[in-house]
Amino acid sequence: MLRRVRAQLRQAVDQMAKRPELCCGAILLTCALILPLTLTCSRVKSVVASPRAPLRFFPAEAPLADLFLGQLEEADRLLEEADVSLVFYYAPWCAHCLAARQHVQQVALRLAQQVQFVAVNCWWHQGRCRKQKSFFQYPVIHLFYRRVGPIEYRGPVRAEYLESFIQRVSAPLTYLPSVRALHTFLTQHQAVVGYFQFNSSPQPAGYIVFLLSALHALRRDQQGEVRFAVVTNQAVAGGVSLREDESVYLHRRLNSSLVFPRTQRNFTVQAVCDWVFENRESIIHWIQPTGAKSYSLEAELQKGPALLTFLPHNPLAANQLLTQVTDVALQYHSCSGSQEDSVSVPRCCRSLLDPSAGPSVCELCVSHCWALELYLQRVSLSSCRSVQSSYGVFGRWSVCCRSVPRPPPDSITGLQCRSNKTLRFYLLDTQLHWTLAQRLGASADQSLPFITIINLRDETHYVLNHTDTLADFIQNFSVSYSPLHRHLVGHKPQQQSQSLIQEVTSDSFLHTVMDSQRDVLLLYYSVWCGFCSALNHVFLQLARLLQGNSALTVARVNVGRNDLPWEFMVDHVPSVLFFPRHRKQMSVKFPENTPMTVPNLLRFVLQHTESGGGAEPRSLLEAELQVLQRQVFSLHRARERLSQQLSVLWRENRRLTLHTHTLQTQNAELQEQSLQLETLYREKTRQLSDTVHRLQELADASEELLKENSLLRVLLTVLRERDGRDTERQEEEGQEAADGQEGKREAS
Repeated sequence: MLRRVRAQLRQAVDQMAKRPELCCGAILLTCALILPLTLTCSRVKSVVASPRAPLRFFPAEAPLADLFLGQLEEADRLLEEADVSLVFYYAPWCAHCLAARQHVQQVALRLAQQVQFVAVNCWWHQGRCRKQKSFFQYPVIHLFYRRVGPIEYRGPVRAEYLESFIQRVSAPLTYLPSVRALHTFLTQHQAVVGYFQFNSSPQPAGYIVFLLSALHALRRDQQGEVRFAVVTNQAVAGGVSLREDESVYLHRRLNSSLVFPRTQRNFTVQAVCDWVFENRESIIHWIQPTGAKSYSLEAELQKGPALLTFLPHNPLAANQLLTQVTDVALQYHSCSGSQEDSVSVPRCCRSLLDPSAGPSVCELCVSHCWALELYLQRVSLSSCRSVQSSYGVFGRWSVCCRSVPRPPPDSITGLQCRSNKTLRFYLLDTQLHWTLAQRLGASADQSLPFITIINLRDETHYVLNHTDTLADFIQNFSVSYSPLHRHLVGHKPQQQSQSLIQEVTSDSFLHTVMDSQRDVLLLYYSVWCGFCSALNHVFLQLARLLQGNSALTVARVNVGRNDLPWEFMVDHVPSVLFFPRHRKQMSVKFPENTPMTVPNLLRFVLQHTESGGGAEPRSLLEAELQVLQRQVFSLHRARERLSQQLSVLWRENRRLTLHTHTLQTQNAELQEQSLQLETLYREKTRQLSDTVHRLQELADASEELLKENSLLRVLLTVLRERDGRDTERQEEEGQEAADGQEGKREAS
């Protein structure tokens, strides 16, 4: 059998040698069979631990339904039972959700009777919320008004802001029963008033559209700047010139108010909202943080000069300061004392001064804002006409000219149309933007308002002093030669002991650098500049060399944290400037192509100090040479002392090396002895264990012998007693036999 197998293998090898392609195919087939078998056998099943069951996110006593298992069907059932509902979608690990939990709980405690609060864990993988919702961030807050929604809340997740938004959703329309209430509402808000007659049906179709428009507007107006109101009395509606049923009125305080054009647009929810937000007046804007990195403020500042008002704001209470700022903004934008009716079709307007017609203003309005610049190039000021409307290539446009009464020179009324520096007004909550307010120069007291004007194009900003009024502040900014001074934001360093290099800030810059009695060598640096950090030791050595000169100050300024006047700024860091005394206007910059070393810096200082004449530079140089000689002599003596110490240390090191070698030899011997002792110990221990084992065996054997001896003694005693009894019995039998024989003899 073995011979047959060998013959077959020999034949297969011969065939493969004759046909190499057959050999390669066999090898590939073998590898193809072995590889899957290897991967299949070596594959290890991945073991993933099952996640822990979620827990309640809100406390049990909180007046809200916490669906921590993601039961979306239960949330839908709760929404059907309540008129107004709030759904808080959260992820348990999210830091924003953890921070918002306390604020949502506070609002729920106050509004639990009017609003149904529901919290849903949308991160639990077994819940329906995770499977049906696709949220990219948490938390997500949705509000529902009688199943109308969702209305997503995107404002700050703070208790007062959230409660204010819920109240606006709960009451989207304000009922105005009298003319006085109507006038009060128009004065306080950007008002949209609808007139509806409820004679035919409880809720007319137009009223339902107007109600849904108010709810739809909350999605675009989180701050609630536009308010919707409803009027049912015809006499009250006449106060805003509404005569027809289902009419909508948009109140504008600067331009002509508008009525919704029912003949030109369909009366739908989307059409009403678009019409309101296209034609409303944006006099003052709120800027709210989005909870992430946002460029909303930068986008607004790019539009032109901006007046930022930081004030502590509570949406649930009236703010007197907010009213005052709004009144000033209205005066600033009031370019005309009277309001005229205007066409509602144009959407983008620009006011132009017409010098040929005296104090008159031409207002050009077009239907598309992107076409405004093209029309400005085509329409000349001298051709301003009182044309109601016309059609052009880019849509409908109109030009209207009217005379404007000149206000007093010190008044801000209509200043927007009389100045090239048009301001935009913005409001910011101090609690939400306090970091930005501090960077702009706000004081440490958050309860005080902070007002500043930022001109991003000129990279300047001005701060309102508490002694000036807001109107004067705006007036001073708008004039051609503004008396306002640019506010310099500086960083106050910590109190330090006397240093060779003086740290200069925004407050101390002019006092230190412009001192006419001292030469100043100033280093411009920044914390983020790595090369500036490398130059610190060079500048420190230079300061040590020049510390004996009382007429020279070595200083540095961190331009990353301290604003400087424009005439003292540099284009890059690090930079070194020298300000000679008595000639501060002749400041000199250290050459950029020269390495910043101590000799070069010293040569630079002496060269420009020498240009002032006198023997002081020579004396300064001699003093510096003497200092250098003393330092060189000190270095030589230090070198000799160091050489002596090194020789002593070398001898001590040699002695320690020999001692270490001796200790190592002794340690080796001790280790050998320890090994021998361990071997002897193990041998003696083995012998002792054997002896103990033998002794144990002897003890067991002796115990057995003792037991046998005792048993033998007992047996011997028993045998002795038995022999004694046999002997006595034999004696008694012998005695009885003897007595019987005697009796027989006597009888015979």
